[in-house]
Amino acid sequence: QVQLVESGGGLVQAGGSLRLSCAASGRTFSSPTMGWFRRPPGKDREFVAAIRWSGGSTYYADSVKGRFTISRDVAKNTVFLQMNSLKPEDTAVYYCAQGPRFSYTPASYDYWGQGTQVTVSS
Repeated sequence: QVQLVESGGGLVQAGGSLRLSCAASGRTFSSPTMGWFRRPPGKDREFVAAIRWSGGSTYYADSVKGRFTISRDVAKNTVFLQMNSLKPEDTAVYYCAQGPRFSYTPASYDYWGQGTQVTVSS
């Protein structure tokens, strides 16, 4: 069973930065994809970024390109989301997820963290 534990959320002013972490433990896919999704208030869960564990290919939503960076530490089984130039519309609960392959769709990911709140004030 895979466990994903997010950390690093909080309250920040517009233009500020936060770094989210997602520590994975347990038996995982041989070459999983790790994704970050978010659920803004009153909206559905949406794709933010993803990274292939093997090779490190990255994918981003258009809304965060150039501001967010996803990375991984293979030795620590941890994925990071560096969020810069934050905007009020980035306010959401952010979730880490793991699946067997890359997808923009939440349903394609089998394991999820509990979520961490990010609030950006204007």
